[in-house]
Amino acid sequence: MGLEARLRERIHREGPISFSDFQEAALYDAEEGFFTRGGGAGRAGRDFVTSPEVGSLFGMVIARALDDAWHRLGEPDPFVVVEAGAGRGRLGADVVRAQPDCLGALRYVMVERSAQLRDEQRERLAVEPPDEALGPFLVVEEGESPEPQLGQGPIVTALDELPAVRVTGVVLANELLDNLPVHVVERAEDGWLEVRVDTDDERFVEVLVPAAPPLAAEADVVAEGAVVPVGSRLPVPVAARTWLEEVGALLRRGEVVLFDYVDTASSLAARGQGSWMRTYRAHQRGVVPLDHPGEQDITCDVPLEYLRRITERVGLPIAEYVPQREWMGRHGIVDLVAEGDRLWQEGAARGDLVALAGRSRGVEAAALTDPGGLGAHRVLVLRREGSG
Repeated sequence: MGLEARLRERIHREGPISFSDFQEAALYDAEEGFFTRGGGAGRAGRDFVTSPEVGSLFGMVIARALDDAWHRLGEPDPFVVVEAGAGRGRLGADVVRAQPDCLGALRYVMVERSAQLRDEQRERLAVEPPDEALGPFLVVEEGESPEPQLGQGPIVTALDELPAVRVTGVVLANELLDNLPVHVVERAEDGWLEVRVDTDDERFVEVLVPAAPPLAAEADVVAEGAVVPVGSRLPVPVAARTWLEEVGALLRRGEVVLFDYVDTASSLAARGQGSWMRTYRAHQRGVVPLDHPGEQDITCDVPLEYLRRITERVGLPIAEYVPQREWMGRHGIVDLVAEGDRLWQEGAARGDLVALAGRSRGVEAAALTDPGGLGAHRVLVLRREGSG
């Protein structure tokens, strides 16, 4: 039985389901979810381009930011970097290739739910067992107790969920929160209505029902202080809250760097659901979110006020909130482009790969900092300075 048929059967059995449950199935169903099947970021044969897929420059800038965090944390070894939603491992490979100062201490953990995408990671990186990446590198001499040995990085591993340990380091997530399932609510005269998914045997359709008290309470948090007229809709990203709670339990000391689509609740309400919820397939906008589950990406902007409230609750307050173009400027993208120009000038006559890669940095920088494109993404940096 295919995904659509299974969803219809579930709705017939249980009644209309939440949009969150529908989106979870459409993206992450164990057999036919969009990401489970290997859909997502990339160029030929993929569905959309994210910053790591533009080229290696994004990973170089991330490497510089990781060095800044490593020095700020006192140069710990091991220095654990967890990339959530790591996809095919493109970003991790570019970070390692950039050879940051922290490389000898680096433990890079790629978290990816899709088994197919985790298999593709092994084409780019040597993936080691998790126990080697999540603790000190131990050297065992004959007849002696194991002793930690420093400077053994980089060690790279892959998991299907966040590690169940406490670490000192950095959690990275590029366009992850916008792919976590959301509930959708609509402002009513006397509270909130929930948008649920029903079927008329030909297609999936929306129905409105009174929001249950727990969902209404979360919607109040999203809308607190915002202008949300009657009839306006908002996303309620409960799955993002759960993920941030898990990150709060994971990170002993360090920071979280999030690149994503973020906007205020007032702006989301004014823009309308058709603006803040989008679908993508084969590098084009897809059809409405309820059509063809499993065959297209469903992405949703995240409300800023809700993120701020949750991050403060879990002890990871927002230390920075800036456009991607500004954040990349702070971490040396201009210097990296200038270095690329020098490499091109020195090697242009030879036309070797190093020279050509240097020349491409300017084009990549333009894409990564374009205020009408990737440069408009918001970067949120959450910090935990103490022991957590």
